Amino acid sequence: MTTTSAPNQATPPNRSRRIISISLAVIAALVVAFFVFASLYADWMWFSQLGFTEVLTTQWIARTVMFVIGFLAMAVPVWGVIQLAYRLRPVYARLSSQLDRYQEVVEPLRRLAMWGIPVFFGFFAGFAASAQWETTWLWANGVATATTDPQFGLDTGFYLFGLPFYTTVLGFASAVVLVCLLLTAVVSYLYGSVRVGQRELRISKSARIQLAVLAGVYLLLQGASLWLDRYATLINQEDRITGPGYVGVNAVIPGQTILAIAAVIVAIAFFVTAVIGRWRYPLIATALLVVSAVVVGAAIPWAVTTFQVRPNQLALESQYYQRNIDSTKAAYGIDNVEKENFEATTTAQAGQLRNDAASTAQLRIMDPAIIGPTVRQLEQYRAYYQFANPLDVDRYQINGQTQDAVVALRELNIDQLGDAATWQNTTLVYTHGYGMVAAAGNERTDDGDPVFLEQAIPGTGFLTDLNYEPRVYFGEQSPPYSIVGGPEGGEDIELDYPIGADGGTETRTTFRGDGGPSVGNVFSRLIYALKFQSEQILFSDYVNADSQILYDRNPKERVQKVAPYLTLDSDPYPTVVDGRIKWVIDGYTTSANYPYSSSVSLSRAITDSNTPSPTYSLDNINYIRNSVKATVDAYDGKVTLYAWDDEDPILQAWQKVYPSSLQPWSEMSADLMSHVRYPTDLMKVQRSMLGVYHVDDARSFFQQDNRWTTPNDPQDPNTLQPPYYLTMKMPSQDAPSYSMFTSFIPASQGGQARNVLTGYLAVDSNAGDQQGTKRDDYGRLRMLVIDAATTVPGPGQVQNTFDSDTAVSSQINILQQGQSQVLNGNLLTLPVGGGLLYVQPVFVQSSGGTQLPQLRRVLVAFGDKIAFENTLSEALDSLFGGDSGADTGDEAVTPSEPGDAGDGATPTPDAPAGDYAAALAEAQAALTARQAALTAGDLAEFATQDERLTAAVQRLIELQGQTAGTAPTDGAAETPAPTPAG
Repeated sequence: MTTTSAPNQATPPNRSRRIISISLAVIAALVVAFFVFASLYADWMWFSQLGFTEVLTTQWIARTVMFVIGFLAMAVPVWGVIQLAYRLRPVYARLSSQLDRYQEVVEPLRRLAMWGIPVFFGFFAGFAASAQWETTWLWANGVATATTDPQFGLDTGFYLFGLPFYTTVLGFASAVVLVCLLLTAVVSYLYGSVRVGQRELRISKSARIQLAVLAGVYLLLQGASLWLDRYATLINQEDRITGPGYVGVNAVIPGQTILAIAAVIVAIAFFVTAVIGRWRYPLIATALLVVSAVVVGAAIPWAVTTFQVRPNQLALESQYYQRNIDSTKAAYGIDNVEKENFEATTTAQAGQLRNDAASTAQLRIMDPAIIGPTVRQLEQYRAYYQFANPLDVDRYQINGQTQDAVVALRELNIDQLGDAATWQNTTLVYTHGYGMVAAAGNERTDDGDPVFLEQAIPGTGFLTDLNYEPRVYFGEQSPPYSIVGGPEGGEDIELDYPIGADGGTETRTTFRGDGGPSVGNVFSRLIYALKFQSEQILFSDYVNADSQILYDRNPKERVQKVAPYLTLDSDPYPTVVDGRIKWVIDGYTTSANYPYSSSVSLSRAITDSNTPSPTYSLDNINYIRNSVKATVDAYDGKVTLYAWDDEDPILQAWQKVYPSSLQPWSEMSADLMSHVRYPTDLMKVQRSMLGVYHVDDARSFFQQDNRWTTPNDPQDPNTLQPPYYLTMKMPSQDAPSYSMFTSFIPASQGGQARNVLTGYLAVDSNAGDQQGTKRDDYGRLRMLVIDAATTVPGPGQVQNTFDSDTAVSSQINILQQGQSQVLNGNLLTLPVGGGLLYVQPVFVQSSGGTQLPQLRRVLVAFGDKIAFENTLSEALDSLFGGDSGADTGDEAVTPSEPGDAGDGATPTPDAPAGDYAAALAEAQAALTARQAALTAGDLAEFATQDERLTAAVQRLIELQGQTAGTAPTDGAAETPAPTPAG
């Protein structure tokens, strides 16, 4: 008997493997979904704690709606044309062998492609649309401005809100139709509706109708786009101005009108072809449209420019230049500058400053960009504290008088913890800085140090007397995140502040505010453990039911998150308001769509010696308003937004988008009103535009015979000089006011400018001190136009005079002896005495080791005369005939000298002035000879001259102790040792 084995049965698919694969895919999807959820939920808790959930939900809803609209607007038409082209294909069409092979490849994937291709394009379109949600929401909530453009008579709100939206919609629709057109052609070709061969093109009736209709719709959209381009000319940069000039108005705009109408006619020709089936007419019309675009869009404007405008440019372009001047001034808020021709006095006489004594009384001799190391040495106390650099400026009412002050917060610097930088220390222990330091801007001690109005730990001074909250949990240097809070009566674990010198005791505290989302339950701890990639948050026993997590603590970052539509000022500043330290941040609404207004680069205009080049999402703008004042509480991080310029149309539109996020400026307390100021970056942008647009007539604008520029900083010639805050009085003012000033010199090509003053601009920065009331003068721009007949040196020229003056340089050389380094402070310009006074403090610090800049001299200049003395009071008296008549903050100062007995008394002057001059000459000669020996490599001669120089310097010190008023200060010896911290 023969047996045969049964045939091998087919192996069934491995069900367990498929189940495992599906399970892993599901798990992976759930993990990704949870991470996405964790990120969104963390954002929700952050915004909810601050009370700005409206901002987050509005963005979520807007992005979702726009994504759905964009997805459907692309996917549905694409799906429709694919289905239509396939269903209307010829059933019995004879296909080439190549097309047969294509169909064999495509057919198994046809059903997937018919759905997958629309979804693929839909996702891209949805994401693109969601990115335009702000444009759409601004259009939907736009407001009228009551200002019309000079060409079409349309409200400027159309350009700010409508034109960007319509342009975006047309661009999106054109992309949809173009994709549909291409896919229709591909599907029609694959399935025989369109056949190419033997020098002929055959198109089925259904394909013809579909292609012709799509082409006609595309041309209609191009016609609408050309029509909108007419309005876009008002925001496009032309040869000399933004907006159309003579050529634009008389050639370009009419040409675009003709082309728009022609595009509509060609579109109609395609629609006719869809009915009658003749392609010749629309193709000829399309060719004519292309030729017309070349002739009307390029040839005619070139001919008008060459043969009509250039020979008669001023006559033909004047009215359009005037449009640009007027619109630019309105867009930048410089249309109401009060100009005053200023015939500056350049002769200094006794008593000349008596009428301006109130202005000189607050002249700042403490440069916030230089004294940072001094404040750090005297007030830092521990390595884990730090101060901002440069320091900030503010003003306070002290004993009924306004006092300009240099201020800084003592913030944390956890990078200095070294080996102690454990997670527990950096997150739970070192959580906040402590206290504000304030120094009088116009005063100095006998040693040249700042006169502190508020200092020390625990604090002493006028702010401590007000019982303010000194703890700084939210600042520019705060740690990335901290976990704070605990039950009442629980153990305090946060380091509050040290007591005594190094090795002394420390006080501890527990945060009692509402500053961050709760991490009191396991779920929220898990969320933030994932967010910060830190498992310690989940497992630490120090995190309790009352714990909060503080993050996004930089004031600018917090304001930017709750007001994403604002461009923020680069210089937030701290101030004590109503017993709390609050950061004040200025916010701007900007646009690049104001008609006939010239644009400026924000980053370039704002960059100066104090501000590195910032980065902005919208850098080139042609409209700006200081629309919002924001505050951030340094203790609990509370953010408050005040609608400062409630007439700004862009802000009004955003208020409709976020109706509950802003408060009216009238809600600002009187104390806060007294500390807000005109913003620095706005002033920089305005001065940048005023360099060209300080002129009022088209002829001067055309001739460019009076263009100005901001001078470079004398201490940093590669960057612009920053504007400075001062309490000062312009000639047209009745009394001094807290102001900001900048100066102008002639503009030139190739850096060959004359460094003489042509203009001086000041803006009143004092908003007042009453709730619900702004001072009428706040924001008033006053410009002094320097009379051309009088030459007033510019900052660069004055600095060169200081540096090259033999008497000054000889004393500077003495100050630089030993291990000393001379630092020139900010060069301030003040309109007093009928002219312009320059003041520059001179500091001395060690060139190595501990640096402690101390004020040693003050340089002043008026006209072509300069003085260099120990104090501002002495320098002004020396400059103005022995008695300037001015009041200063350092009149009572008796500068200390190395070698003084230490009692601070001024010795009786009994040393002959001739002896001092001889000793000074001897020191100068020895210094020159020593340098020559060093250059020649003669070490023996160098040693001899060094001994000679040392003896001469010692003689100068001895004479300095005997002579008052004429001798230089101590810099020849050594810098006084810093006061021990703590």
